[in-house]
Amino acid sequence: MPIGNVIRGTRVGSAPDHRAERHQPAPCRTVAYWCRNDHHTQIRLAAEVEAPEVWDCPRCGLPAGRDAQNPPGRARPEPYKTHLAYVKERRTAEEGAAILAEALADLRRRRGRPVS
Repeated sequence: MPIGNVIRGTRVGSAPDHRAERHQPAPCRTVAYWCRNDHHTQIRLAAEVEAPEVWDCPRCGLPAGRDAQNPPGRARPEPYKTHLAYVKERRTAEEGAAILAEALADLRRRRGRPVS
């Protein structure tokens, strides 16, 4: 077994095992969150940072809160709207009929049909 200047278990560019003398790690704290599926998540934050009230659970994606007995409920996403639903929010029925009549008249003109 060779004895001498052998470095074991390291690779080129790896950091030293000891901390630098001039380096002081930032003070941190651990904040715990629980979701509706009883998943427990702990995150580390800097001591001076205010912890958010809600954090997404990394296991199931539900919102997680800091109260284990009363975790937040499922967020209700806005239902999917079609393009027509958004147009109906911006226009009245009369405006829509006028735009449709104008578009049909333009189409008939391009096709060479008489506009009625």
